[in-house]
Amino acid sequence: MELHSQTIHALRDLLDRGEISSVELTEALLARIEAVEDRVGAYITVDRDAALTQAEEADARLRRGEGGALCGIPLSIKDVLCTKGLRTTAGSRILESFIPPYDATVVEKLKASGAVILGKTSMDEFAMGSANENCAYGVPRNPWNLEHVCGGSSGGSAASVASGECIASLGSDTGGSIRQPASHCGVVGIKPTYGRVSRYGLLAYASSLDQIGPLARDVRDAAIMLDAISGYDPRDSTSVNRPAPDYTAALVPEVEGFTVGIPREYFGQGLDPEVEQAVRRAITMLAEAGAKMVEVSLPRTEYGVAAYYLIATAEASSNLARYDGVRFGYRDHSQHELIEMYRHSRSLGFGEEVKRRIIIGTYALSSGYYDAYYKKASKVRAMITADYAEAFSRCDLLLSPVAPTPAWKIGEKNDDPLSAYLSDILTICTNLAGLPGLSLPCGLSSGGLPIGVQLQGNHFAEEKILQAAYALEQGLGPVGSKTAL
Repeated sequence: MELHSQTIHALRDLLDRGEISSVELTEALLARIEAVEDRVGAYITVDRDAALTQAEEADARLRRGEGGALCGIPLSIKDVLCTKGLRTTAGSRILESFIPPYDATVVEKLKASGAVILGKTSMDEFAMGSANENCAYGVPRNPWNLEHVCGGSSGGSAASVASGECIASLGSDTGGSIRQPASHCGVVGIKPTYGRVSRYGLLAYASSLDQIGPLARDVRDAAIMLDAISGYDPRDSTSVNRPAPDYTAALVPEVEGFTVGIPREYFGQGLDPEVEQAVRRAITMLAEAGAKMVEVSLPRTEYGVAAYYLIATAEASSNLARYDGVRFGYRDHSQHELIEMYRHSRSLGFGEEVKRRIIIGTYALSSGYYDAYYKKASKVRAMITADYAEAFSRCDLLLSPVAPTPAWKIGEKNDDPLSAYLSDILTICTNLAGLPGLSLPCGLSSGGLPIGVQLQGNHFAEEKILQAAYALEQGLGPVGSKTAL
């Protein structure tokens, strides 16, 4: 049995019966990392010694009968989440030596559950990108085809799951950064409702958009992970004080009585025919399972990309102002004047994409331009949210593609950043409205690359999304069970 290719729930049974130990499982995952990491590049940091220590502690808990759903399970963490005593870089040179003095809330929760943290995964610098090509520590590759991108910005997390270098992972989603790489790498990814999962300890890109969520091999594993990290956190002012349900209890493979909306704007120009064919097949499966299909309209979808890149870059401009070379992070010691030290430290510490977005955001917030850009984008955001409210008055869920195309070749869009921005057109509006969304593998392209189907729900409708995804998964089968490795 290849332990690295198993699911959380399958390994849970083995661990609970004592057929394997967490140390044995962790060693198998570390061996897998050693075998394939030089080709995939999913990790920035692997914490071998700490992982084995955590595995020993998990085994002790299991012997005492104190294990939970994640006890002894090896996971990876996107390098945008603070981990006490373990380097956290956000994929940026400016934080190359930053070691946080505390854990993010979600990391605390995973550790409390007895999970084993293998290391920190590659990402676009400060989560700014759609292909994971903007990382200061190398470009991770898609395990299905090593010449192709794995998606971004949580590309390392998606690739680490797809390549068997962890059992499941945590990523963050600002405009599709969990769902899009999940689609490209053939795994399941969930972006929860804004406020459902604590953002405390997340190195912010755009504070009103960022949300942490899981990437996993199947829907049940994703639900297990979501159970572990959801809930109110008084340390996070954006956390919603609302009890989190048992998401695994929602995994009933029935959609009888569900009304599923098909947004006409998501099936227009630019959608790859193979993507549309795979998603239409998923629509047919849900209809045959008893769901009612209705066409709905989200008329402001076409303005989503413009609104998103104004709001997100404006918030990034503010959030990243703290990285000045004074308190922590990279400092250019060759400069002795304060302003020059600021300028050189930021110029050398930040990558080109981050600097581009800071400049755009600073311009959008500048005197004389705020009303014309940021304020107008905020009004469009409210209109997009209203479009969703109208759609959900007619249906329970929305079903659509995740991305317009399968994963493209590494470097293919480097000279055309606008084209890369447009690759998120089908996921961005979910974040603008603060809604939950899920990516589920639904097929392969003729080139053997995964294709994902997206399910979106109203606020705090994760249970419905998971139920529909679970039912769909039963019909589609394990699309992500094979990789190129």
